[in-house]
Amino acid sequence: MRPSCGDRREPSRRDFLKSAAGASAALLLPGCASLYFFDDRGLTGATAILRAGYDNQLVDTIEAGFELVPPPDVTGKRVLLKPNLVDLPRDNKPIVTDPAVIVAAAEAFRRRGAAEVLVGDGSALQRDVWQIVDAIGLTPLLSQHSLEFIDLNHADILPRPNAGARLGVGTLYYSQPVWEADILVSMPKMKTHHWAGVTLSMKNLFGTLSSVAYGWPRNFFHLRNLNHAVLDFSATRPADYAIVDGVVGLEGDGPVRGTRVDVGVLVMGSNPTAVDATAARVMGVRPEAVEYLRNAAGVFGPIGETNIEQRGESVAAVRTPFQLLAHQGPLIL
Repeated sequence: MRPSCGDRREPSRRDFLKSAAGASAALLLPGCASLYFFDDRGLTGATAILRAGYDNQLVDTIEAGFELVPPPDVTGKRVLLKPNLVDLPRDNKPIVTDPAVIVAAAEAFRRRGAAEVLVGDGSALQRDVWQIVDAIGLTPLLSQHSLEFIDLNHADILPRPNAGARLGVGTLYYSQPVWEADILVSMPKMKTHHWAGVTLSMKNLFGTLSSVAYGWPRNFFHLRNLNHAVLDFSATRPADYAIVDGVVGLEGDGPVRGTRVDVGVLVMGSNPTAVDATAARVMGVRPEAVEYLRNAAGVFGPIGETNIEQRGESVAAVRTPFQLLAHQGPLIL
């Protein structure tokens, strides 16, 4: 049973003060008790929603998305595609970015003139990411499409100053190829997350840091503050473009224990905050109720509907409410 507004607990004074800290605008959620504060501070953006399937039309679909919301100029540049390869598949659960989306995006960027397209991730739960690459059938596709894959956990480590300064640590230990790339493309799977609410293109940046430095499953960041980590990563090395694989998503106890939900879309754009806000709405989730999105508003991009121009399909036309855990009731639109 999906929680409704009536199932949501009233916010305590402590909850209210926590959500209001540092914000200058208020949004009262219609028909619900929860009050969330955010301010886009005049920032605007655009996102593209395209109906899609894992078929031979996928390259054309991504190219159509590029026409709606262009990526940065990739001519002669190195592009790193960063999918979500969190763990080995479990009972055919759609927990990773589908290989079809990965190779289609690579081809689409090549057609725009990229000199080199690489694929890389640093799995949070599996020490050998190649086991995931093999298990999902990506290995033969890499060979077929002449794509190099980089295990970001075991590449050289590059210390970088933490530009976000929310975690209370001065240095973040990145995988060096992330910084060597001219264009970083975050390609998450559309999923719920039992702690963060949703895991999309901003959360997907966890895999750009080295687990050799932080250990598996990177609990260093979860124990300090998961939401602060998402924001610090976006401040230090943000994605330059985002393509959310929402053809098939994962609902319920994500990011690895949920269940399949068919959505049939890609959500794309050059501002990951706006892309994630749009993807959240497609999932039936209030972006302002997701802590890291609420705090990203007006800093990294907009999350308000009036400040995001939706191109392609409308949110209403493709909205597919995701099952959430009971304690996540306040996230529901």
